[in-house]
Amino acid sequence: MEHSENIVETGCTRYSGDRRSVSLECEVRQGTRPWKRVLLEDISEAGFRMTWLPGMSRQELLRISIPGLHVLSAHIRWHRGNAMGCEFTSTLHVAVLDHIVRCAIAAGQ
Repeated sequence: MEHSENIVETGCTRYSGDRRSVSLECEVRQGTRPWKRVLLEDISEAGFRMTWLPGMSRQELLRISIPGLHVLSAHIRWHRGNAMGCEFTSTLHVAVLDHIVRCAIAAGQ
């Protein structure tokens, strides 16, 4: 199966959502490992796509720090090449999603 900009795999199911293209530097970590910078490449209310970091585990919860928000939790759902797709543990409110996109645009990213 090929990755589509409009599809996030969630285990055995698929979610097709309104994905917004962004280019936003964030920080992620799993467990007690150090925070690492990544590039968030697209986002929806349900999840996001970002650059792959070696050593990430699909079995361990991912924490993501998006500028201007509290830390969010997500599960890694797929990894292909230099990208991975994640699903938030709690769906983002549409106003929060709009805020993230506006901030990314304002930052010129």
